[in-house]
Amino acid sequence: MFSGHPDSYPRLLGDIGGTNARFAVQLAPESPIDHIVTLQCASFAGPLEAIRAYLAQTGVAAPRHAAIGVANPINGDQLQLTNSAWNFSIEHLRQALGLGHLLFINDFAALALSLPHLGEADRQQIGSGAPVAGAAIGVIGPGTGLGVAGLVASPGGYVAVDGEGGHVSLSPHTDEEFAITALLVRQFGHVSAERVLSGPGLVTLYHALAKVRGLPAQELAAPAIASAARSNSDPLCADTLATFCALLGSTAGNLALTLGARGGIFLGGGILPGMLDFLERSDFRARFEAKGRFAGYLAQIPSFVITAAHPALKGAASALAQTIRSK
Repeated sequence: MFSGHPDSYPRLLGDIGGTNARFAVQLAPESPIDHIVTLQCASFAGPLEAIRAYLAQTGVAAPRHAAIGVANPINGDQLQLTNSAWNFSIEHLRQALGLGHLLFINDFAALALSLPHLGEADRQQIGSGAPVAGAAIGVIGPGTGLGVAGLVASPGGYVAVDGEGGHVSLSPHTDEEFAITALLVRQFGHVSAERVLSGPGLVTLYHALAKVRGLPAQELAAPAIASAARSNSDPLCADTLATFCALLGSTAGNLALTLGARGGIFLGGGILPGMLDFLERSDFRARFEAKGRFAGYLAQIPSFVITAAHPALKGAASALAQTIRSK
């Protein structure tokens, strides 16, 4: 799947988010991605220390090349991560690790590049629709932030289109959602989709909904809110998660229209796989399609939750293989 000359292995692969950094290796052509380890970003001064700890822990041979997806725009050599304190030079990191190639790509671009390599068992469809072969594909997913990317067809295969779509303005639909948005505008100035459609955003949404309704709120972390919602043990938590799913549906529908993503919209990130039951019962799909004159157009576009473990590592491997082949 990700072939190349044997001398170009081992290849180090990574997926760095705001909270966790996952690393793995591919030891030889056509071999599986192996030795996957998740490390907490806050435990390390930067990626060099994290990668050295990973290599020491796994005992794998020094990598020849590497590709790492990161939750950040790639605008040059120096990276200051949006949701982490890590600040580093790509070239200095490459030299310190003795790598031939060190490729950094947006983490959701890496996730997007993994999609052609996923099978039916790696995804679960939410709602109706069927993918159109060769059409654009969108991917969006809440985690520490809200990642957004796309795939467009080219003569050489799909090409990832990355951006910062998580920071588009939130699109409320109901009176209560408009009231929540107005409250958050007064607090933050600009209310991005990520402001509520993320792990920290779920907490923000919970407190905003409580204020709009004049209800007391507890000091709950995002997993506790989601757990109480799924068990239906707390009405405010349940309504918070329901609002989260509805707003995610509207945002995903916007992405589908923007890209013309008749190849499907894929939902990634670390939150959704643990709440598939709630998502299926929610207004996610109804709001995905609720675009007036284009409701029929969106009804034909399928939406899938990515259930595969660590898919962005496959995307990083694909990007690295393309880079090495082009040299």
